[in-house]
Amino acid sequence: MNPTLRFLSGALLACLSLTCAPSQARGAARVLAAPAVTVSSGTSGSQRMRIDNGGIRITSGSKSVQVNASIPPIHVQIPRIHVEVGRTGVEVGRTRHVHCQEGNEIVAIGHDAALPADRKACDVVSIFGNAVVHGTVSDSVVTLFGSSHVDGNVGNSVVSVLGSTHINSAVAQSAVAVLGNVHLGPHAVVGGQVVNILGTTTSTPTTVIRGGTVNLLSGFALALPGLRAWSEHCLIFGRLLAPRLDIGWAWGLALALLAFYLLLAALFHEGLQRCVLTLEEHPGPSILAALAMVLLTPILMLALVMTVIGIAVVPLFWFALLCAGIFGRVVTLGWLGGRLLRATRAGTVPPVVHVLVGGIVVLLLYMVPLLGFIVWALVGLLGFGAVCYAALLAVRSARGPGARSQPGFAPGPDASAGPAAPGADCAAADDTGAAEDRTANGPASIGPAATAAGLDLTTLPRAGFWLRMAALLIDLVLVGFALAMIGHHGSDGMVLVLAGYGAVMWRLNGTTVGGIICNLKVVRLDGRPIGWETAILRALGCFLSLVAAGLGFFWIAFDREHQAWHDKIAGTVVVLVPKSRGLV
Repeated sequence: MNPTLRFLSGALLACLSLTCAPSQARGAARVLAAPAVTVSSGTSGSQRMRIDNGGIRITSGSKSVQVNASIPPIHVQIPRIHVEVGRTGVEVGRTRHVHCQEGNEIVAIGHDAALPADRKACDVVSIFGNAVVHGTVSDSVVTLFGSSHVDGNVGNSVVSVLGSTHINSAVAQSAVAVLGNVHLGPHAVVGGQVVNILGTTTSTPTTVIRGGTVNLLSGFALALPGLRAWSEHCLIFGRLLAPRLDIGWAWGLALALLAFYLLLAALFHEGLQRCVLTLEEHPGPSILAALAMVLLTPILMLALVMTVIGIAVVPLFWFALLCAGIFGRVVTLGWLGGRLLRATRAGTVPPVVHVLVGGIVVLLLYMVPLLGFIVWALVGLLGFGAVCYAALLAVRSARGPGARSQPGFAPGPDASAGPAAPGADCAAADDTGAAEDRTANGPASIGPAATAAGLDLTTLPRAGFWLRMAALLIDLVLVGFALAMIGHHGSDGMVLVLAGYGAVMWRLNGTTVGGIICNLKVVRLDGRPIGWETAILRALGCFLSLVAAGLGFFWIAFDREHQAWHDKIAGTVVVLVPKSRGLV
């Protein structure tokens, strides 16, 4: 290579290095004016390049070339680097993000976002639609549940989530497609990486990709058109199904699940009947049981992990919840189908038919906008609660002859047997059979502990809402005063301390200080003493009563037994003890 040409190349690179370094460090443009920058080659300095206010002068021996200020400015623009040669010298720096003026973004929800060739925009965003860009975008093009078609220049990146990315122009940064494909045309120039997740990338020989290509699990987006159709016609309308052929995979999945539910109903028809009976007779406690399990599951998981030994139980616990959730949906479908057939006087039919009728009705409801998702959630919540509450009834009935029989259930010969499959808990719960009659004063005395004490506390009058709130207020003031005495101020942690205080007092005395003042006592409905498990379960249930806007406590005023939600969960009631009888 010619020495002069090598010198000029090296000099230009040196000049750019001297000017780029400080400008990039500050993220702004750097103007070189005075003093001048001079680059020389050789010991005699026979080859020189000088940049000053007058322009650029290159000297090699006796020959020189002058680029003075009279020429038009020269601009070079590449991604993130700006070079300008003009009257004041050479300006090199990083390009700044251009602030978008208000109204210069294009955002579309539910339809396509289009940018014509003669327009500019800062950003183009489309949700549940496609982005079609023919003009210039200074920042990014983003689509969610749609594809991006870019023929104009983009100053940043093009991203498509659950859609494909089509580019046939210059993109300064990356081209990304998640659960979609990337198609690069012959005029596509991508300054950064091409990232494709669960899709494929296609390009032409003239395509330029400066940052390389990253493909993750390529080829898994074969069902993407159907998924996009489901998002456009179902998800955006808040429903699971729609009367369309292009979402046939969703209908196939729904019908396959219904067939699986029918199989479970045929295999565990007795358990299904028992759980349906539980939901029929105890809808309120079933819902409360579902909410309690949802709220208490993280606490139980944390407790199991903290014991270290309980880590081995965590997978089994999650498997049990999964089985309860699946079988719970069968229970709800059977309950709904049974009520419909009963209303049409269809007579006695097998439980499988109940599930089939309920499943058909639910599939039709899944196609109703907004109602579809609500029905799906309610079907799972009701059924899951019915299974959990039926299991709780089975545990209570299996405690022995002194246990309290639940309404609609009586002890059977197999009441102590544990469940062997999904729905077996419900079968065990139903083995408890006949209903229990109540007297005007309350439940009959059946607990051995109550008989030995000479007074069945479960027959005493139930405490009302206002009296219980007064006792709670006394306990709250007492706990707050105790915390203040030890230097704790504020309400942080007071609810937790109050729950722990209540659990200890219920276990030791069956009442709290507020209960002693108001002559209240917490007793189990089966007449047995309150153990640690009951006290802790009741204390945890108080959180459920509180987080639901306090509805669990207001329930006392409307419930026949004046039970709060935590009373129903723990199987307890609060009674008024005669003043002649000591509370402790």
